[in-house]
Order: sequence, then C-alpha cells, then structure tokens
Amino acid sequence: MRRADRLFQIIQILRRHRKPLTADAIALELETSKRSIYRDIATLMAQRVPIRGEAGVGYVLEGGYDMPPLMLTADEIEAAVLGAQLVQVRGDAGLARAAQDLIAKIAAAVPERLRPIVLEPASLATQRKALPEDIVDVTAIRAAIHSGRKLRIDYRDEQARPSARCVWPITIGYLEAVRLLVAWCELRTDFRHFRTDRIQAVEVLEERFPERPAVLRAKWRKTMNARDRHDD
Repeated sequence: MRRADRLFQIIQILRRHRKPLTADAIALELETSKRSIYRDIATLMAQRVPIRGEAGVGYVLEGGYDMPPLMLTADEIEAAVLGAQLVQVRGDAGLARAAQDLIAKIAAAVPERLRPIVLEPASLATQRKALPEDIVDVTAIRAAIHSGRKLRIDYRDEQARPSARCVWPITIGYLEAVRLLVAWCELRTDFRHFRTDRIQAVEVLEERFPERPAVLRAKWRKTMNARDRHDD
C-alpha cells in the first residue's frame, strides 16, 4: 500500500471509532508496523488533521473534520451502491426514492474512471418476493423516531383483530419479508414489534417520550438478548 493511501485509510479507520484506537490496532488492520503508524499519525497531525491522543493510549479523530467527497475507493463506491440497491428493494417508499436519488448523485460526483462501478456494478441486490405495501406513510414514522415523539396507531394483528396503541417508536427493522416498527407500547408496558403493513392509521403526537431513542434502542437490544438466552 502506498503511503498516501495508508494515510487516507488511517483517517477512515479513526472515523469509524468513537473511542481511542491504539497504533497496534491500526497497524493490524492495515498490515503494517506500529512504527509506521506512529510516523503516519505524526505526519497527519503536522498536516493539521485533528487527531488527539498519544502513543500507548490511543488516537481519536475529533469531530467536525471532513474530507472531499470524491476521495472514495472503488470498493467504497460499490458498497454504497449495493446498500442503496438494498434500500430500493426493501425500504419504504420514501427511502426507496432517496436511494435512487443517491445512486444518481454518486454517479454524477465520482471521477469518470470510477463511474462504471456505479452504472454497471459487479454486485446486484435483488428481491424474489415483493414486500407488503404500507397503508400509512412510513416517512412520518421515521420522522417521529428522529424527533422522539410518541405515535398513536391503529393496528391489526395477524388475526385481523384491531387495537389502538400509544407507542414510543425507536427504530424500523427492514427484514427480508416485512418491515417492523420497534416501539415501547404504553398499553403492554413493554417493547413490541408492529408490522408496518398492518398499521391502519398513524398520528404523530406533540408529546415526546421521556427517554432518547438511542437509550431505548439499547434497552430493547438488552431485552432481546435476554430473551434469546432464555430461549436457549
């Protein structure tokens, strides 16, 4: 690997981690020596890249640092296009449109020599069976998740039994066959999963739920892990 490429990769690695990362860990990923990483970090700092830390402790890339968007490798471009393709076939209508626009923007932004990777990718996301159509606008649900607002939903379960719920939406899971709204249900006082195609109506309330979505997501994962261990 050329040194210029390695310097770029070091920045990318640090961007992926919020906690300090040691030179040993960086060297292992880049398959080079720790001494080389120390020299490269010093070079980046001299070029005013905001890296904080020291040898033996670890390094962190401070927030607010960005690089030109065209500095993407061929694999990174293909990964982005493949991810957008998956969203096109599995995401809700709003995200599917956004994914299509994203691919077009990537094609317009990358250098000419990399454009075939976008327009004629080696990887292709397909779907054998169409997902059930949603009755409600899932874009509104995603907006409620971002803003931390409660939802009032009318729902029908697999036996078509209706219920009205007030929920705290925390994430939407895009699975192979369905999309699921994960939420804290005030009626059941527990986390519940709601298929988005079974939601008959949705109202975004002004009231915010008392905990941040990220905190609730962590609690939900902990609950799911505990249930999995119990099932085992």
